[in-house]
Amino acid sequence: MNITTLISEIKRFLSVTFAEIGIWFDKNEDVRAYKPKNNGWTINQILEHIGLTSHFLLILIDKGTQKALNNALKMDLEDALKNYEFHKEKLEEIGKHLSFEWIRPEHMEPKGEKTLLEVKEQLFNQLNQCLEALQKLKNGEGILYKTTMTVNNLGKINVYEYIYFLAQHAQRHITQMKNNEIEFLEVQ
Repeated sequence: MNITTLISEIKRFLSVTFAEIGIWFDKNEDVRAYKPKNNGWTINQILEHIGLTSHFLLILIDKGTQKALNNALKMDLEDALKNYEFHKEKLEEIGKHLSFEWIRPEHMEPKGEKTLLEVKEQLFNQLNQCLEALQKLKNGEGILYKTTMTVNNLGKINVYEYIYFLAQHAQRHITQMKNNEIEFLEVQ
């Protein structure tokens, strides 16, 4: 796959994902505050969790972006791009709700410390951070730095894959919010 096409696809997926997230902020408070029967998170808590997780992923994405740009000064980008393969199928598993077992770290658990407006603002700032990273890595530099991702045994993934992971993680929880809303409507 052409790197320019890949970057465009990631940008589009991010934009669609965050637009879908945006819809949930406008849902009725009763829907957003509904606690599902399985004792899972409310939609408000899920939104907060997406923001928390994205915050920690973006720390790695920002560091990775800088390291990839530094590596581009001393590595042959054109040669690296010849053999590059984006592991889309493996990353798409992250976006499927309940597709694998994962115990999230405690610091990614929602605590209700931010208002809904603050969470919304945080998420859309995070979208912009991702888009800025992609702009900085517009020539393919993002493949030049990898870091380990333990979730679902992904192993070493590059900066583009981390950004795609962030969006897939959000997709996973969009499904969870949809399930909450369906259950809420059924019990009404």
